[in-house]
Amino acid sequence: MLPIAMITGTLTYQWMEKLSFLTPYLIFAMLLVTFSSLSWKEIRFHPAHIWLLLIQLIGCVVVYLLIRPFNEVLGQGALLCLLAPTATAAAVITGMLGGNVGFLTAYVLFCNIAIAFAAPVYFSLIGVHDELNFLQSVWYICQRVFPILIFPLFVAFALRKWVPKVQQVLARLPQLTFYLWAIALTIVTGVTVHFVLNNDNSDFLTEIGLAVIALFFCCMQFIIGRRIGRRYGDPVSSGQGLGQKNTILAIWMAQTFLHPLVSIAPAAYILYQNIINSYQLWKKNRSK
Repeated sequence: MLPIAMITGTLTYQWMEKLSFLTPYLIFAMLLVTFSSLSWKEIRFHPAHIWLLLIQLIGCVVVYLLIRPFNEVLGQGALLCLLAPTATAAAVITGMLGGNVGFLTAYVLFCNIAIAFAAPVYFSLIGVHDELNFLQSVWYICQRVFPILIFPLFVAFALRKWVPKVQQVLARLPQLTFYLWAIALTIVTGVTVHFVLNNDNSDFLTEIGLAVIALFFCCMQFIIGRRIGRRYGDPVSSGQGLGQKNTILAIWMAQTFLHPLVSIAPAAYILYQNIINSYQLWKKNRSK
C-alpha cells in the first residue's frame, strides 16, 4: 500500500493538490477511530514516557537551534522529524514485535496532547506568520491544530459515554485507519510533488539535505527509544513510540505552518520508518 499510495499521489499530483483540504479531516478520522478503540483501563503513565516526551519536546528545539544557523529549512525539517507525534499504527507494529501495546497506546494519547500544546508555540516562535504577533500566531495555529489532535479524544469519550453503540462499531473497525491513512498519504504526496515541481526557486541541495536529515533522525530515534526501553525491560515499545511517526500529520503541519519544502523531510521519513519496521518484522519472524 505504501508504494501504491505514493506512486498514485505522484502521478496524479495536479488533482491531489485540489484535494488537500481533506487532509485534516482524514487525520481527525484516523485519531477518532484509534481513540475509540482505547481501553481506558490500559492507560497508565510510565517513567519511560517522560524520557520520550522530553526528547520530542526539547530535543526538537535543540536540533533546530543547532542547524538553523546553516539552513533555516533544514532546521525546520529536523524539528518536525522529532516533534511529530507517534503514529496511530505504532501500537499494531508494537504488538506484532512482542512489545507492550498498552504502554504504546498510552503514549500515543499523551504524545498527541503534549504536541497539541507545544506545536503552536514552537511554530509561532519560528516566525512562520510574520504578519501576526506572537500571541496572535499562537492562537491562529491553536485553532487549526487543536481540533485535529484534541477533539477526536473528546468525541471518542462522548461516544463511549452517550452513544456506546457507535463507539463499539468504530472500535471494531481498526482496519479503517489503514485505508484512511492510504488516502491521506496519496493526497499529501501529491501536494508535496506539486509544490516541488512548481517551485521556481528549487534548491536541490536543500531537498537532498532534508531527505538525509530525515534518515538520520529516523534511525537515531529508533535507536535511542530502544535504549531507553531497555532500562525498563521493554525496548520494542519505546523504540516504536519514539521512532514511528504520524508522518501524515507532520506533512500537513509542514505544508500549513512551515516552509512548504520542509514537507520533503516527513515524506522521506515515511519510507525510512517503513523499511525499519519491515526489517524488524522480518527479523522477528525469522527468530521464531
